[in-house]
Amino acid sequence: MSYARFAPSYQVFLANIFVVSEPKTFSQAVTDQQWCEAMKQEISTLEQNQTWSLVSLPSEKKPVGSRWIYKLKYKSDGSIERYKARLVAQGYTQIEGLDYTETFAPVAKLTIVRCLLAVAAAKNWELHQLDVNNAFLHGELHEKVYMIPPPGYLPSGDNWVCRLHKSLYGLKQAPRQWFEKFSLSLRKFGFKQSFNAHSLFTLIKGTSFLAFLVYVDDMVIAGNDFLQIQKLKHYLSTCFSIKDLGTLKYFLGLELARSPQGISLCQRKYTLDLLKETDMAGSKPATFPIPQ
Repeated sequence: MSYARFAPSYQVFLANIFVVSEPKTFSQAVTDQQWCEAMKQEISTLEQNQTWSLVSLPSEKKPVGSRWIYKLKYKSDGSIERYKARLVAQGYTQIEGLDYTETFAPVAKLTIVRCLLAVAAAKNWELHQLDVNNAFLHGELHEKVYMIPPPGYLPSGDNWVCRLHKSLYGLKQAPRQWFEKFSLSLRKFGFKQSFNAHSLFTLIKGTSFLAFLVYVDDMVIAGNDFLQIQKLKHYLSTCFSIKDLGTLKYFLGLELARSPQGISLCQRKYTLDLLKETDMAGSKPATFPIPQ
């Protein structure tokens, strides 16, 4: 495959992302100071969030395993932005009815996303995007789940296990518990949940209207009241670690470009599609026009 038709800056990005490899195991990562700092930061975040407490394992319980996942985050020029170490629970060892019960969590369908964008274009609404840092860590666990401490957390020979109080990435019920807590926060603000699309919430106050769409930890706010949107952002920032991404530009594989004529969409599902599109000519993105 030739990269000749890519822009020079993107060719540099492609070259740089292969310079540093990501470790696959804890024994590989622990030899690098950068990854050690990333693991310390992750543990510190989990402890501040009171994700677990160290206890003795009850005789009738079997703990789930844990492991580290390592990922490099790059800037647009291909340089490393940060080293990210995420602790995940090995949820595939959980026992249904004992470690978890319900696991279903609603997510926004692409049809709902397109419909909301079409209405926003027609009504000339504001469109904003939010992201939640460590979203799954906010969910409260109702079951008693025990986890083997992460590698390097305790001295060898200690027999303590982690009694999980908050959900952790990898647990089967983690998406459900996160959505339960987040939807409760939205309802406290005054939103009503849609019965047909459970990931869509609406707020009506006089002439002010807001629509809030949730897909795990990615969120879209649409509405005709900028001040109310700012109040909502401030409220959510007091409840969670919110990252304000500003106006909506990219969501669920859709790239958006807005102009006085409407909203143009370019849908890209997979990385392979991105490469193929460089050789495609004459294709036009979908456009939702604004009525004159």
